Amino acid sequence: MTRPHILLITTDELRKDALGCYGNEAVATPNLDRLAAQGILFDRAYSASPWCLPSRCALLTGQLPHNTGAYSNFRKCELSAGIPNLFTELKKTGYATSVHGKCHFAPVPYGETRPDVTLPYEAFRDYYVSLGIDHLDLQDDKQVSVWFYDDYAKELDAAGYLGAYRDATWDVKGNRKVFPFPGPEEWHPDSWVGRKAVEYLSDRDDGEPLFCWVSFSGPHYPFDPPQSYLSRVDMSKDKPRTLREGEFDDPRRIHHRSYHGDGRGVADGAGIAPDRACKNYSEAYWLELRRSYYANVALIDDQIGRILETARAKFGDDVLVIFTADHGEMLGNHGIWGKGDCAYEDVLNVPLLVQYPGERDGWTTDAKVQLTDIMETCLKTAGAESPPETDGIDFRENIARGGYEFVFSEGEGFASVSDGRWKYVHVAKMGQSFAELFDLESDPSEFHNVAELPEHAAVLASLRKQLTDLFMKKLLS
Repeated sequence: MTRPHILLITTDELRKDALGCYGNEAVATPNLDRLAAQGILFDRAYSASPWCLPSRCALLTGQLPHNTGAYSNFRKCELSAGIPNLFTELKKTGYATSVHGKCHFAPVPYGETRPDVTLPYEAFRDYYVSLGIDHLDLQDDKQVSVWFYDDYAKELDAAGYLGAYRDATWDVKGNRKVFPFPGPEEWHPDSWVGRKAVEYLSDRDDGEPLFCWVSFSGPHYPFDPPQSYLSRVDMSKDKPRTLREGEFDDPRRIHHRSYHGDGRGVADGAGIAPDRACKNYSEAYWLELRRSYYANVALIDDQIGRILETARAKFGDDVLVIFTADHGEMLGNHGIWGKGDCAYEDVLNVPLLVQYPGERDGWTTDAKVQLTDIMETCLKTAGAESPPETDGIDFRENIARGGYEFVFSEGEGFASVSDGRWKYVHVAKMGQSFAELFDLESDPSEFHNVAELPEHAAVLASLRKQLTDLFMKKLLS
């Protein structure tokens, strides 16, 4: 059988409504809009975790975090090389494999980072290659690239721009992680990733099937677009932030601490906010943060346009193209930014565009799918024999079934489940436990926690049972 090439393009921390094809008008994303017009646009695609590592490992293996043990950005729980993954399984089918950009399949040693030096990173690079990657251009996150010498950091240093980027990234109190990239736009991390992918695709021998994962680390913070891209954003067309006065006044709410600042808030923006309280960010700050985020999205869209043009010129229509994000970003909605402990649709409902080989007629589906379906989709398209068991289903098969009844998300001390109407979120960490229940039909913005209302006790019990049944399969297996 013909084995088509597979091009997986991911971004980090991308909201789906930051794209034109999902309704954004503040910035143009013509290349992704064109892909959406020619493929399948998923309106209800869900991440397996609001954190990078567990989400990426779930995507790579097709298994939920509790089934692989890769459940945290912060604990020593790197993905085991013994677990079947996209690289190892596609190589069995005759594919070459490449990654350009971010991996993050192992926790970053945050405690070792220093503002005055960039540290060695060869052990991490060797580990990533051991997972089955034939060719790796490593840019393992914007902040990681100033903390550690990945491939991008080495080239950025040789070009003379690493020092300025490191200084800006560490100047947290001065810029609160919002600043223009301190170098030429072609040296921005996402420009570098796009360039490396185009160069690799251009040089490929198209006689061998290729699995190419282009993994942008933007628009994840720092919010650092090249200055020239800021003019691409029209903030007069931006949607207002989703807010409700007094939403987090109740200390039993998960993000009470992030918003009000008792020093233990886990939303990413809380740690660097004035007095560690997201409520203290000014409107001017939110405006600049969102503008910078959208500008970074425009840069990524430009790079994706070049990558798709190169892939089409090289391989024609014989390519499965998948575009998605590991998770989203709050971007000031509910008064916070980041994604830590966030089960909001802002974070878990991610963009997903899929174009199968030879297909050019675009359509939209509201079937609930998960990023764990990517491995099954790729292996089925590749004609893999005896693929390993996963928690996913091929996208087209899943759509034909009507999608999942329930979608799940997991992470360290965090779990959520939703049937599309109701969503239950449980967080247990730092000696505290939180439970929230949202009715997405009457409260689509997820403002009102109704977990303690007696009229919803049966719904709450049903969703809790779904989580218990999910985890017990692993616990007693």
